[in-house]
Order: sequence, then structure tokens, then C-alpha cells
Amino acid sequence: MNFRNPAVRLGMLPAGIALALSPSFASAQEAAASGTTDLDRISVTGSRIRQASMETAQPVIALQRADIEKQGFTSVADIVQNLAATGSPAISRNDALTSGEEVGGQYVDLRNLGPERTLVLLDGKRMGTSTGGYTDLAAIPTSVVERIEVLTDGASAIYGSDAIAGVINIITRKNFDGLEASVYRGQYGQGDGDKETYNFVYGQTGDRGSITFGAEYSKEKPVFAKNRRYSRYPNGQWHQSPNETEGANGWSAASNKGVLIDGDDNWYVLNPGASGSSLSDFHEFGLDDYTNASEEMWLQNKLERRSVFANGNFDLTDNVRATANVLYTKRTATSQIAGYPYQSEVYETPLSADSAFNPLGEDANFIRRGSEVPRQTESEQETFRFSAGLEGSFQFADKYWDWDVGYVYNQNKGVKTGTGDLFIPNVQNAVGPSFIDAGGVARCGTEGAVISGCTPWNPLLPYGATGAGALAGNEALQNYLFLPSHDTYTNTTKVYSANIAGSLFTLPAGDLAIAAGYEHREESGEYNPDALLQSGLSTSLAGAPTRGDYDLDEFYLELNVPILADLPFAKELSLDMAGRYSDYSTFGDTVNSKFGLKWKPIDDLLIRGTYATGFRAPNISNLYGGVSQTFDSYTDPCDTSFGSASRNPSVAAACGAAGLPADFRQITSGGAVSTGPGTQSYSAFESGSNAELKPETSKTWTAGFVYSPNFVQGLDVSLDWWKIRIDNVIAAESVTSILNQCYVLGIDSACDRFDRGTEGRTTGQVVDVTRTLINGGYQETSGYDLGVKYRLPELAIGNFTIDWKTTYVDYLEYKRDNEAETPVEQSTGWEGNFRVRSNLNVDWSYGNFGVNWGVRYFSGMKEACSYDMDGGRECNQPDFSSPYTLAQPTRKVGSNTFHDLQIRYNAPWDATISLGANNVFNHEGPVMYSQPNSSFSYYGGFDIGRFYYMKYTQRF
Repeated sequence: MNFRNPAVRLGMLPAGIALALSPSFASAQEAAASGTTDLDRISVTGSRIRQASMETAQPVIALQRADIEKQGFTSVADIVQNLAATGSPAISRNDALTSGEEVGGQYVDLRNLGPERTLVLLDGKRMGTSTGGYTDLAAIPTSVVERIEVLTDGASAIYGSDAIAGVINIITRKNFDGLEASVYRGQYGQGDGDKETYNFVYGQTGDRGSITFGAEYSKEKPVFAKNRRYSRYPNGQWHQSPNETEGANGWSAASNKGVLIDGDDNWYVLNPGASGSSLSDFHEFGLDDYTNASEEMWLQNKLERRSVFANGNFDLTDNVRATANVLYTKRTATSQIAGYPYQSEVYETPLSADSAFNPLGEDANFIRRGSEVPRQTESEQETFRFSAGLEGSFQFADKYWDWDVGYVYNQNKGVKTGTGDLFIPNVQNAVGPSFIDAGGVARCGTEGAVISGCTPWNPLLPYGATGAGALAGNEALQNYLFLPSHDTYTNTTKVYSANIAGSLFTLPAGDLAIAAGYEHREESGEYNPDALLQSGLSTSLAGAPTRGDYDLDEFYLELNVPILADLPFAKELSLDMAGRYSDYSTFGDTVNSKFGLKWKPIDDLLIRGTYATGFRAPNISNLYGGVSQTFDSYTDPCDTSFGSASRNPSVAAACGAAGLPADFRQITSGGAVSTGPGTQSYSAFESGSNAELKPETSKTWTAGFVYSPNFVQGLDVSLDWWKIRIDNVIAAESVTSILNQCYVLGIDSACDRFDRGTEGRTTGQVVDVTRTLINGGYQETSGYDLGVKYRLPELAIGNFTIDWKTTYVDYLEYKRDNEAETPVEQSTGWEGNFRVRSNLNVDWSYGNFGVNWGVRYFSGMKEACSYDMDGGRECNQPDFSSPYTLAQPTRKVGSNTFHDLQIRYNAPWDATISLGANNVFNHEGPVMYSQPNSSFSYYGGFDIGRFYYMKYTQRF
């Protein structure tokens, strides 16, 4: 191989783009014309075979570095998330209540099938994942990215497991000469959420090799929920306080004023300024005593990243090259939610009759939110990745062959520190017997039997109050009650690979090309909750360790068969075929295949189609995850306001037969009755893994065309239909689904899978649910991708480029198990699953000046009604029903469009200055009571305000 005139690997650009416009591609063409061998063909992502044409049988999307620089986003994840083919963010920056090792990362979900079903590659090789199979794209600094390629097609036959929904390939900058440094600063129009990024890239290229080195630092400040009107109140701006007609309105009965509960379940709150020495100092709990938890929460978390990277290559001989790259990223993400809503009844820690702060003289339960110490989670993760290999070429029987061998090591290692949860034994001491000593100091225990190290707590004092037993300003008490926790995790991926590709022989229509290879992969991971959490003695969710590993061996074979060429109505007709054999240590072996047909009846038109089988192997968390607690969001069908019982007499009868009262209401985690569907549970439930899981299997179909008319130079139009079906889906059944199976569908076995409480406030409430991961049911989705790109002829007023991409989802359905009675759930158009997403970019350049205008469109959504159940502005489809959905009063919200603007200037001193704004018109999305992809009544994928930024890039 002539490495001094290296092969160009542009990767998977959209088929039909006028590639001659790319200087790098043009140089490859010129090399071929001057007699350079076919080694200068292009390696296309999604295929191991080098090809002379960029047009493939599979639909693809690509973003060049120039496209990335015209956007105002600072992370790779945000850039990819902006593509129309992506689904809702798996864990959005607004998802403050999410827990687990993935918190703090940014993950992309193609086709709304789950991020664990999207394979992420870095320079064509696997990135590491969490134990749950999530890949953090934000671990890759934007300064290292040359282009991003997204294969929206199943690719298990080429890459193995996880490539069901598609493949994201991040291509890094190589063979870079010189020095480039950039500064980015931005802020929301409300004066918060500051973002700053600093980076540089340095490289040198010589006759026998090159090296590129860079570093990046990025920091984003948090945004408080109280600083946006749609997140300031739990149920949106229309429900600013509890009232007589609409109840709690999402405000929490777990008040930070402190609630005293007597033996008859009467609730009392201390009068302002009163001492609390007698019950006369208290009033009955009323509407003014609820707490707005959103006041303490962050709408967007705090994020800080540090990255360094390097890659290089060196020609050992004219036909053998050594390559290596290193990436290190340290990411620290911090989220904050409201202080813990402590309920003594749940933890059996009543305020002792002998407490100095108990006015009743008998043990009494209490509720107190710890607003003085909001719960924070700091997730610190280090990603280290190293890749090295040899690649080369040889000639055999007048055919050129390429080969490579390589090794990849990827490790994610993290610590998750939690603060703001209470240590229950210390609470028990602090609210147990206490007294005021002669010096006026509160002591735990009794005179002569003081509990050493204990600080008494008066949970009846309101937020901010001072005095004996107060939480505010009392560092000793805060340190005694609120013990931090430290979870640790490590995930390691090792890959050994060998590949060879070339041409077997020449057919009348061209060379029969082949690629083959072997890959050995080792995956290991562990997640270790703090011993405090494992003990169950903290108010934080209890969890057991996750620990496991597996390995696999894989072989693949790919063929490209030219059938016809340069004939009438067959300028090109070729068939791609690929097969992959995978042997796992955990479940055995599997074979997957792919077929693609490419037909060009005329030069201007490409018709293409693919069929592929795929799979997703159960990951470490699926197989070896420990049992953990969760506060699930669910809707009890027996709830007489929001459940099926409110409108279905047979369901009401089934609930009555189970012993529930005719006016039964679901209670939320804050202790108040539910104010909408899908509210968080009062009790913690448990879920676990399943070591007997088998792989998910999938089938993918695509068909489409690309039209590039020669009479309109620069125009490319593509339209692709796609369909993906996944069987034996690995999933945890939802609590709502299990309850519906019992009461709505009448499946008796489901009624044995949960328990309802029999005492106190838990009477009738679901207090425990039995569920593990299962292989069951299916997911299926289908739709269309439309792409139009037009580079207009050069005009006197400058150059214009229009790029428009739209995804239309025909349906997205899910059947949760294999029971015949279980209904198919249709998600399209519901709660973050958009039927249409569309992006339009118009770019104008004239000399050194340029302007880019971006438009991001999201179609409307539906959700179950929370208010005005019989019709009104918050329930505009009260009689909604469909073949997929039980009769359910439904709310529909309209479409949303966000506009972005960037103005740039290429200065004569080899610098680029960019000023821009994302969401120029400060558009706000609608209130969404279902809180899709968010912890607030607002969709987690929408902009949270107008964002201004400035970017300066200097080249040397």
C-alpha cells in the first residue's frame, strides 16, 4: 500500500451527494485517474469492503465538521440528538429523579427503541458501555470530531450485538497539520445556565506518519426549576398552589414546615413563631401547608468535562503501517432534587413521647421534608480508551488485498456520591427520648444516660427556623442525620480483531469483493452501592451489587456481487450479502445475516433496499444486576379519578371485589392523594435481573431511492421506508401493566404479583410488586426518512445551501409479554414519541461572511388527562379511544418549532468568529403533566430558553 498517498476513508455520507465538491474525495479520484491502484477506494461505514462509490444500499446520515461548527451545541450527544431520526433523550438533563450509574451521561436513542439498541463506534470500533448497555457520547470531545456518521439500518451482521436500531460512528481528526484553538461562551437569556468550552488541537504530518494531539475543557452551570415558569410549580404554571377544587396540584404533603400526626391520624402544623410546647401552638394541616418541591430542584444539572486525546500513525514499511489512539475523559455531573420527604410511619421512627419536642406526651408520627439539605448526586466518571493496531496491503493474482489487526481497551470507572438522605438509626436516636440540660442545650437520651455523639432533632420546626433541635444552620445535626453515600462502578471492554478485504475475481459487471474477519470481545462490569445503601438503613433506595462478565468469539463474511453494469436501465445492479456467527459464553451461539440490493437504472437515480436480521445480547445488568428498590411512577386502575375504575364499571367491580372502597384514591410518595395519572409510588418496590435471559432478535427492512437530477446540479433527494421488529424483548414490566392485567384484563395470575397494605395510610395502597426482567412480547416501528439537499449555483449575492431532513413515524408499538390478553400499546404521538421530526438548515456565505438559519420541528403529542376530565383546555379530547388504547380522557398539545441562528466571519488573521442564538424566539413547549423524559411538567428534549453564545477559533 502506498501510505504516502493514503487511502481516503470518507465513510458513510448520504448517498447521492455530489461528492466531487469534497476536496478529499476529489483527490482520491485524481489519484485513481493517475494510475493509483484500487487501494484508494473508500471504506464505507456499515461495510468492511472498500468501494469506489459512496452510494450504498443502506440509508445513512452524515455530519461533516463544517456542519457541526455551524451549530451552537457543545457536546457530541447534543449534536446527534438534534438529528430527525433520533428519539427522545434516554436520560435528559432535566431528568433529575433518575438514579443509577448512567446518571450524568448523555445517551442517544435511535428510533425510540432504547439507547442500548444503538451501537456507538469510535473510528469504526466499539465504545465501552455501562453495565446497562448505555454509551456516553459526551465522553468524546467535540474538538476531536472530523465527522459523525449514522447508519439508520440494522447492522448486526457487520458489527454484532446492539446494532438493532442503527450505528453511530464518530470519526476523529487525523493527519492534522498546525495548531487550532477555540473558545466558546454562552448563557440563557434568563442569565443562567452558563456554558464555556476551551479546546486546542495540534498536529504534525511527515513523510512516514503523523500525530494529532488535543485537549478540551467544558463546564455548564445548573439551572433552577424555579427560574422557568413551566417548571416553577409541580403541575405547571396554571397550578400555582393547592386549592379546594383541584387539591394539592402536585404540591407535596411532605411539608418542610413539619407535620405532627396524632393517634387518630389528625395532621397539625406549628403556628408561626410558636414554641410548640403544647398542641395549642399548632393548627390543623391546610392548603397553605403544602410544599412546592420544585423550589429546591434543578431543571438542568451541572456538568464539567476534561478530555485529552491523541492519535498517530507511522509507516513501518511501504506496505505496513502502525496506528494508535488514546482518549481520556473525566466527567463530573451534579444534579439536585428537593430535600427528602421523611415519613416516620414508613421507617417506624416516631417522635418519642419522651422527646423534649413532643407536645402530645405519646409517641407520634411526623412528616418533615429536609429542605435545608437538598439531595444532590455527584457522578464522577473517568473514561480511558486505547486502541492500537497494524494495517497493510499485499497483491495476490493481480488483486489488491487490505488487512488489519487491532486491539481496543475501553474502561469507564466512576464514583457516585449522594448527599441529602437520612441515616435511619440516627434519626431514631435524634427523635427518641431527649431533654434540655441546665445549660439550655438539647441532649439525646435521658439525664444520666446521654447518647454520645447524638444531636436531638425537632422535626416540627419549619424550614429556616432556629432554636433547639432545629435543622437550619445546625451543622452538627445535619452531619448526624445526613450521611453521604459513595457508589462505585467499573466497566471494561477488550476487543481483539483481525480483518481482511479484497477482490476474489472479476465478473463481467466488475470485481467480486469480499471481506472476512474474526473478533474476540471481553466484557466485564460491576456496580457497588455504598454499604449504607446495601444495608437498607438509609432513606436512599436500597440496592445490591451488580457484578459479572462474559466473552464471545465472532466470525463474519461479507460479499459484494456486481450483477449488471453499463447497460440500458442497469447502469449498476449489485447485491451485498453479509453473515456473522457469534458464540457467547452466556447463552450460546447465533447467526445473523444481511442482504442489500443497489440498482441504478439511470445515472441520476439510485434505488436501494435491505433486509437484515439482528440481535441484542443480554448485558451485565440484565443478567447479573442485584435487586434494587425503585419509586415507580404508575397509575392504579382502581383509582377513582384517574384509573380505569373511574369510567369502567367492570374494573370498578373487580377493585371492589378485592376489598377496595368505592372511593379509593392512590397516594403518592409525598403522602397526598394523586393529582394525575402516572404518579410516584408511596412505597419503594423491588426489581431485579434474570440470569436466564436470551437475546432479543430483530428483523429490519428498508427500501428507498436517491435522485440526483443532472439538469439541477447540486440537488439530491432521498426517501427511505424502514421497518424494525424486535422479538423476545428484554424488559421489566411496568407496575401499571401488572395492575391492568389483574383488574382490567382479568388475568388471575397477575393478581398474585403485588400486595396492598393493610394498616394506616398504606391500607389498600400497592406496597410491593414482584417483577424481574423477562423475554417477552415485541416492539415494532415503521416510518419514512426524507432528505433534500440543494447547493444552489453560485450567485452574485453569495452561495446558498439548503439541507432538509424529516422523519415520519408510521407507528411505534409494544406488546409487553406473550399473554394473548395483553393489549398492544401504540406510542406514536404520545409523551415524547413524535410522529414527525424535521430539521431545516439554510446556509448563506459571501466572501468571509456567513449566516446559518436552523429550524427544528416537533409534531404534537398526546397524554392522559390530569384535569378537566370532562373537557376543557387541559383535557381537550375527553372521549378519546383507539384500537390500542383503553377509553381514556386525553389531552393533545400542538406542534413546536425552534429556530437557531449563527452569524460567522472568517477574519484575515486565520480566525473564525461566530455569534449565535439557539431558540432565537425563546419558544416554550407546552406543559406536559406526564413529564416525558423529565422530572418536570415539560418535555425533557425541548429547549429551556433562548441561549446566546459566542465562539472564537484561531488557527496557526
